[in-house]
Amino acid sequence: MPLGRTLIVLGLVLLALGLLITLGGRLPLRLGRLPGDLSFHGRNSAFYFPITTCILLSVLLSLALWIAGKLR
Repeated sequence: MPLGRTLIVLGLVLLALGLLITLGGRLPLRLGRLPGDLSFHGRNSAFYFPITTCILLSVLLSLALWIAGKLR
Protein backbone atom coordinates (compact mmCIF):
# COMPACT_ATOMS: atom_id res chain seq x y z
CA MET A 1 0.00 0.00 0.00
CA PRO A 2 2.74 2.60 0.79
CA LEU A 3 4.44 1.82 -2.53
CA GLY A 4 1.22 2.59 -4.39
CA ARG A 5 0.80 5.95 -2.65
CA THR A 6 4.42 6.82 -3.31
CA LEU A 7 4.01 6.06 -7.00
CA ILE A 8 0.85 8.17 -7.16
CA VAL A 9 2.59 11.13 -5.50
CA LEU A 10 5.62 10.79 -7.78
CA GLY A 11 3.30 10.65 -10.79
CA LEU A 12 1.54 13.83 -9.70
CA VAL A 13 4.86 15.57 -9.14
CA LEU A 14 6.08 14.54 -12.59
CA LEU A 15 2.80 15.73 -14.11
CA ALA A 16 3.15 19.10 -12.39
CA LEU A 17 6.76 19.46 -13.54
CA GLY A 18 5.79 18.55 -17.09
CA LEU A 19 3.05 21.16 -17.13
CA LEU A 20 5.40 23.75 -15.66
CA ILE A 21 8.02 23.07 -18.32
CA THR A 22 5.46 23.01 -21.13
CA LEU A 23 3.61 26.15 -20.08
CA GLY A 24 6.53 27.91 -18.39
CA GLY A 25 7.10 30.38 -21.21
CA ARG A 26 3.51 31.61 -20.98
CA LEU A 27 3.58 32.33 -17.25
CA PRO A 28 3.70 36.03 -16.30
CA LEU A 29 6.65 35.47 -13.92
CA ARG A 30 9.50 33.39 -15.24
CA LEU A 31 11.65 31.40 -12.84
CA GLY A 32 15.13 32.86 -12.77
CA ARG A 33 13.86 36.33 -13.62
CA LEU A 34 11.81 37.15 -10.54
CA PRO A 35 12.01 40.48 -8.74
CA GLY A 36 14.77 40.20 -6.15
CA ASP A 37 17.10 38.06 -8.25
CA LEU A 38 20.53 39.68 -8.20
CA SER A 39 22.29 40.57 -11.41
CA PHE A 40 25.52 42.56 -11.71
CA HIS A 41 27.14 43.35 -15.05
CA GLY A 42 30.68 44.60 -15.30
CA ARG A 43 32.71 45.62 -18.30
CA ASN A 44 33.97 42.08 -19.03
CA SER A 45 31.97 39.96 -16.64
CA ALA A 46 28.54 39.27 -15.24
CA PHE A 47 27.30 37.81 -11.97
CA TYR A 48 23.80 36.44 -11.58
CA PHE A 49 22.30 34.90 -8.45
CA PRO A 50 18.58 34.03 -8.49
CA ILE A 51 18.01 34.36 -4.74
CA THR A 52 14.24 34.91 -4.95
CA THR A 53 13.86 31.92 -7.25
CA CYS A 54 15.91 29.78 -4.84
CA ILE A 55 13.73 30.79 -1.90
CA LEU A 56 10.52 30.14 -3.84
CA LEU A 57 11.67 26.70 -4.98
CA SER A 58 12.82 25.85 -1.46
CA VAL A 59 9.40 26.73 -0.02
CA LEU A 60 7.56 24.77 -2.72
CA LEU A 61 9.75 21.69 -2.32
CA SER A 62 9.49 21.84 1.48
CA LEU A 63 5.71 22.04 1.21
CA ALA A 64 5.59 19.13 -1.24
CA LEU A 65 7.78 16.97 1.01
CA TRP A 66 5.73 17.89 4.06
CA ILE A 67 2.52 16.88 2.27
CA ALA A 68 4.14 13.64 1.08
CA GLY A 69 5.17 12.90 4.66
CA LYS A 70 1.62 13.47 5.90
CA LEU A 71 0.25 11.03 3.30
CA ARG A 72 2.32 8.17 4.70
